[in-house]
Amino acid sequence: MTIKVFGHKAPDTDSTGSALIWAWYLNEVKNTKAEAKLLGEPNTEAAFVIERWGFDKPEIISDVSADDKVIIVDTNNPAELPDSINDADVLEVIDHHLLAGGLTTRSPITFTIRPLACVATVMYDLMGDDAVQMPDPIKGLMLSCILSDTLEFRSPTTTAHDKAVAETLASALGLDIPSYAAEMFEAKSDVSAFSDAELLRMDSKEYEVAGTKFRVSVLETTSPATVLDRKASLIESMAAVAQEDGVDQVLLFVVDILNEEATLLVPNDLVKSLAEKSFSADVSGDSVVLPGVVSRKKQIIPNLAL
Repeated sequence: MTIKVFGHKAPDTDSTGSALIWAWYLNEVKNTKAEAKLLGEPNTEAAFVIERWGFDKPEIISDVSADDKVIIVDTNNPAELPDSINDADVLEVIDHHLLAGGLTTRSPITFTIRPLACVATVMYDLMGDDAVQMPDPIKGLMLSCILSDTLEFRSPTTTAHDKAVAETLASALGLDIPSYAAEMFEAKSDVSAFSDAELLRMDSKEYEVAGTKFRVSVLETTSPATVLDRKASLIESMAAVAQEDGVDQVLLFVVDILNEEATLLVPNDLVKSLAEKSFSADVSGDSVVLPGVVSRKKQIIPNLAL
């Protein structure tokens, strides 16, 4: 049976690329049949990356069954996975996020979580000496994942090891990191074709704070004005998206990659209070700038308070 390898819903570059990387590793190195899958449309940067390195977009699946053997990458949170994930035969988890809990397995599995900025870096380490077998397209995916998750080493999640692996891969590919990262971020910043609801869901994760359920959305861009010009309509769309998704509130952080700051949209008193308590922010309008905040994993989620 072919193993399905996939990451989280609202797939970004790391989730998309790492599924392809690990499927390659299983097929070509471990002689184990595997296919990368997606749990939704990849964001614009991820779509650029897979095309840039010559891959077809993996099949999008909506759920799994008891007959499926799966490997989960870039998450361990059941809320970010298919509804029937605990019915499937989960063989392995490879991640770099906090331990969420809630997954069940049929037998003991390999469960790897390492405090690195990118799950592709974890995979590089897990491959060990076999990493030398990676063809250029797989190296390109791995480099892209690291540059995306570290915001070209600007994110506080970046470790010296992430940076060293990225530099090794870029050297092997003959790529200039700043030039290639600029191409990626330009692709990520082009959101003109997306509706407000799609933008609010594009790169989002669900979290609960003091009994209140949030969809925490992040849009990383080198052109924040392009998104913020739509501020009024985005705020207007938040209530409908929250109701449809079964959460109490959508939070949208527009991350300015180059200036290393985030703008949080403030649609109501709930978000105003959250911004003030979480980030010691002085909120006076329908948005607030949070200097130095660029990482959902390290700076946003751990600080959320009501």
